Amino acid sequence: MTPAYGQETAPADQGATETNVIIGTEVPHEAVEEGLFPPFNPESFASQLVWLAITFGLFYLFLKRVAMPRLAGIVETRSNRIAGDLDQAAKMKEEADAAVAAYEQELAQARAGAMAIGQQARDAAEAEVDAARKKVEAELDSKLAESEAHIASIKSSAMKDVGAIAESTASAIIEQLVGKADKAGVASAVKSVAG
Repeated sequence: MTPAYGQETAPADQGATETNVIIGTEVPHEAVEEGLFPPFNPESFASQLVWLAITFGLFYLFLKRVAMPRLAGIVETRSNRIAGDLDQAAKMKEEADAAVAAYEQELAQARAGAMAIGQQARDAAEAEVDAARKKVEAELDSKLAESEAHIASIKSSAMKDVGAIAESTASAIIEQLVGKADKAGVASAVKSVAG
């Protein structure tokens, strides 16, 4: 037998003689063939295939019963969370759309109210302007009537004076030209010309 790997020698007891004890594992020399790697040894193929099948089967069972259920649980949890988040996002979007619609409706109502208030203010202002215009027109009409009456009275008094002045002027002219004038004839002549 040959030693396969490192050896250690144990120290001898004090009372014993010096003998070296070899501690280690020894591999028989006959089992090792020169130049052949053990997994490629055709004599051990059958046992290697059996162990491969057993290892593969155990690995498959481990994957089937332990790893895959955990992965499936993780995937299901994530898909449920994503679905919940999507549902929540859709719900929040609907709420936001409803809030926007309510805002737009209130804005439209406010605009309509503002337009109505503006129209009422315009109508009230127009009514006030019309009333003030009518009042001013009435005042102007009354002043115009007063002025026309005053002008008529001045005209009539001026016309009375004009007739008297015309009579006196005509009498003076006739007296200067002819000598003596008839007041009744002059007055009738002035009235026929003025009338």
